Amino acid sequence: MGKGRELWEAYRLRLKRRRFLMRALRKRGQLTQVVDRTGSIDNRDILALATVRNEARRLPFFMDHHRMLGVNHFLIVDNNSDDGTREYLAEQPDVSLWSTPDSYRRSRFGLDWLTWLLIRYGHGHWCLTLDADEIFIYPHFDTRPLRALTEWLDDQSIRSLGALMLDMYPKGRLTDQAYHAGGDPFEILAWFDAGNYTIRRQEPMHNLWIQGGVRARVFFAEDPRRAPTLNKIPLVKWNRRYAYVNSTHAILPRPLNKVYDDTGGECLSGVLLHTKFLDSVVARSAEEHQRKEHFANSDLYDNYYRSLMADPDLWCPASTRYLGWRQLEAMGLMSKGAWI
Repeated sequence: MGKGRELWEAYRLRLKRRRFLMRALRKRGQLTQVVDRTGSIDNRDILALATVRNEARRLPFFMDHHRMLGVNHFLIVDNNSDDGTREYLAEQPDVSLWSTPDSYRRSRFGLDWLTWLLIRYGHGHWCLTLDADEIFIYPHFDTRPLRALTEWLDDQSIRSLGALMLDMYPKGRLTDQAYHAGGDPFEILAWFDAGNYTIRRQEPMHNLWIQGGVRARVFFAEDPRRAPTLNKIPLVKWNRRYAYVNSTHAILPRPLNKVYDDTGGECLSGVLLHTKFLDSVVARSAEEHQRKEHFANSDLYDNYYRSLMADPDLWCPASTRYLGWRQLEAMGLMSKGAWI
C-alpha cells in the first residue's frame, strides 16, 4: 500500500471511529439506569461489560467465574429480559445495571450502549467486554489473577489482548442434557473442534479473521466463508477515544488490533469458551429466528437457525474433549507468549 493510500485509510478510519463515538453519545438516551453502584469503582478496578437478554440461567456461573478471575465491577445493559435476569442482576453488589427495550440490532448489536458506558466509566481501566455466553480464560488463569495479567501487560506497554472464541458442545442432541443455573456448563459442553481453523489478516484495520470450529463444520460446510468470526479482542486498557467496530472482533484505533506477531513468534492470547450450545439454544433459536436481531443480514442465516431448531448432535469422531488451558496452549489455540 502506497503512503498516500495509507494516509487516506488512516483518515477514513478516524472518521469512522468518531462516528461510532457520536452514535454512542446519541444512544445513551435509550438507557434507563436500574441500579447505580459506579461510585464504588476504584481507579485500579478491572471492569467487565455486557449486554444481556434472558440470561438468568447463564449469569450465576458467568459472574462467579469472572469474579474469581478478578473482575471488580460489572457494567451491564439488560435488553428487555422477561426471565428474571434484570432482578437477579439488580441484587448483585458489584453490578451497575441499565435497561433498554430498544433494538439490539439497531444499536450495532449492543455496541452503541456499551461504548457509552466505556466512555463514561471505562477510561483508564482494563475492561473485559463479553457476551453472557463467553467465559474468558488465559494461560495460568487458574493460579494467576487477572490483575497479574494486566500488570504484566502494562509493564510491556501492551494495551489489548486477543482471544479465540472456542465453540463448546455436548455429545448427543443439544436438549439431551439439561443445564441448571449455577452449574458448570463445561460438564455438559465438554467437546470442541481442534483443528479446522482458517486465519488471515484483514485490511485496512490489520485485525485477524479466524473462522472454523463446529459451526463451520456443521452449519456452513457448503459455504465456510459465511461461518461466524471467531477472533475477538475482549480485554483492553480503555481510553474514551476507542471504539469497537463489529462486536469485539475489531477495534479502533487500529494498532489495538495488533494482538499477534507477524514475524513468526507468538503473542500472549486467551480463549473465550463459548457456551452457546446449552439445551436452551433450541428454543432460543426459534425465538431469534423470528426477532431477527442478531445478524445484519438475518435472512441469510435462516438455515442456520432451522438447523439449531432441529436439535442436532454436533459431536463427531474427530471431536476433542476439553481438558483445560494447558491442552489449548499445546494445540496452539492460545499462547503464553513471553508471559512465563
